Amino acid sequence: MDKLTEELLELVRLAACDLPPDVERALQRARDAEQGRARSTLDWMLKNVEEARAGSIPICQDTGSLVFYVDHGRDIRTAAVRAAASEAAAEATRRSYLRPNAVHPISGKNSGDNTGLGAPYFHFHELDGDPGALRVRLLLKGGGSENCGVQYSLPDRALGAGRDLRGIKRCLLDAAFKAQGFGCAPGVLGVGVGGDRMTSYMESKEQLFRELDDENPDPVLAEIESELTGKINELGIGPMGFSGQCTVLGVKVGLRHRLPACFFVSVSYNCWAFRRRTMVLEDGRAIYS
Repeated sequence: MDKLTEELLELVRLAACDLPPDVERALQRARDAEQGRARSTLDWMLKNVEEARAGSIPICQDTGSLVFYVDHGRDIRTAAVRAAASEAAAEATRRSYLRPNAVHPISGKNSGDNTGLGAPYFHFHELDGDPGALRVRLLLKGGGSENCGVQYSLPDRALGAGRDLRGIKRCLLDAAFKAQGFGCAPGVLGVGVGGDRMTSYMESKEQLFRELDDENPDPVLAEIESELTGKINELGIGPMGFSGQCTVLGVKVGLRHRLPACFFVSVSYNCWAFRRRTMVLEDGRAIYS
């Protein structure tokens, strides 16, 4: 196994088995604010996080699809990164950090190692500056939460949502309400406004790499994120749909310029097992966060 494959294998292990600190802190704050079944549910989630970390075992039995965002300098061969990440995914499956999750859509046959047609998923972005720079961000996206994703095309008469801020907010409330407990609440809404159908969804997943306690630099979007987090939590759906004060841990919104004829609002729902990690190469050494 070459050095890059080993480094990416560790990235996969961390993502699958060690919840990021900002997510764990958010779950702890939510637990402390709850009572009854909601509190005990969050207690069990946090105990699960501790045991997964201690034993390098998956946080959730659905270890999700592997979504790699790769930012690289011009000297980095993307084919080499793709090959190393695919081998890391296969080795992580052999070591049981991942469950075999890549299934052929027609035959239903599982590839057995999380690789296959279009799997894992890759997004490559070339950077200016250091030609040898490499940053790899990994999101493990579970199927239950992925099923709760939704895309709106505004105006939406049934929802009463126009092409304005009020319409965007109505979409986000609707998405959270429809998810109920099926997306394994408390979740996080990654939101893409604008773009075309594909890039709108891409933006929504990009937002899931933001830390939960950051603040959007766009004051309009920051207001939407704060207001909608509060309003969704007033729905009372609560952890795993058992009712309570915490239905979402946060809402993260990004924009892309759109065609005049199109106005998409795309929502990627992520479950409480919010498995995302980053690896950056610095002076030839892998740094993880």
